[in-house]
Amino acid sequence: MSALTLERIAKNYGEVETLKGIDIALESGEFLVLLGSSGCGKSTLLNIIAGLAEPTSGDVRIGDRSVVGVHPKDRDVAMVFQSYALYPNLTVARNIGFGLEMRHVPAAEREKAVREAAALLQIENLLDRKPAQLSGGQRQRVAIGRALVRRPKIFLFDEPLSNLDAKLRMEMRSELKRLHQMLKTTVVYVTHDQIEAMTLATRIAVMRNGVIEQLDRPEAIYNRPATLYVATFVGAPPMNLLSATTTPEGLSIAGLETPLALRHGLEAGRPVTLGIRPEALGLAARETALAFHAELAELTGPELVVTGTVGGQKLVASLPPASGVSPGDRATLFAAPEAFHLFDPATGLRLNRDR
Repeated sequence: MSALTLERIAKNYGEVETLKGIDIALESGEFLVLLGSSGCGKSTLLNIIAGLAEPTSGDVRIGDRSVVGVHPKDRDVAMVFQSYALYPNLTVARNIGFGLEMRHVPAAEREKAVREAAALLQIENLLDRKPAQLSGGQRQRVAIGRALVRRPKIFLFDEPLSNLDAKLRMEMRSELKRLHQMLKTTVVYVTHDQIEAMTLATRIAVMRNGVIEQLDRPEAIYNRPATLYVATFVGAPPMNLLSATTTPEGLSIAGLETPLALRHGLEAGRPVTLGIRPEALGLAARETALAFHAELAELTGPELVVTGTVGGQKLVASLPPASGVSPGDRATLFAAPEAFHLFDPATGLRLNRDR
């Protein structure tokens, strides 16, 4: 039995369709990340799961029970918000245990649950402080602790790390990963940050304009993007997209004398969009290499990100720092055929589904 099932979830605000038929079945212990840009519908979907909004149509089931129309407090879910939502006049201990207090859980049982959650989150020394005395990362740990003590069937996270600086975000990502591995909890997590999605999720649902473009494991999302949108949204720097034409021998890009050898199984003369991730490119002198004209080189430390053109089209390559490519240089770039992604430029759908 699935821990959470969403069937044909639609949400309309007047004539505006925010969600357009979402289907997801989430197994117990999974960590699902809803990933997408602002306005794609991911937070609306999370609110529908939580009971903070109701779907226009469709069904939400937690376990074997439909919860459409059920009050949020009766859904057996716990939610962690972006803004922490702590009570400023209460200590950390009382903030964590407040939900249990409202449910009239005995004081001894409540105190035990609070101390266990504090130990998991490594904030035992903060229990007597108030939120104003805490850092952003500590406040978020308190908010997570308040959800943990509930022991719900599903944890919901709405961009919980957005207010933290880069270093704290990295630390909290590791903390959330550790907690999930320890507790085997079922999580639905909303973010626009692809790094959070890739590092935390067991599955990612990439959303766009109220629909799911792809729902799959992180490695599949990255290595086999189903659409052009997924290909460019996941990955930093984003995937290169080049206009190309199929030939009997492979692919031809405008301005290149030699086609790329690739067994694509498509009819010759068909326009396609060729996707190549920057890190898949390397310097090589081969007959089927790309003739590259470098225009900009940026050293990030572990890599040299070089921007230039191939056949008049923009291309970015992530190269080793010692590669020595400078603006104005001409070089040949090569990628293994398995690193090529072909898309239909009209529909945006992936064509080479065998890779």
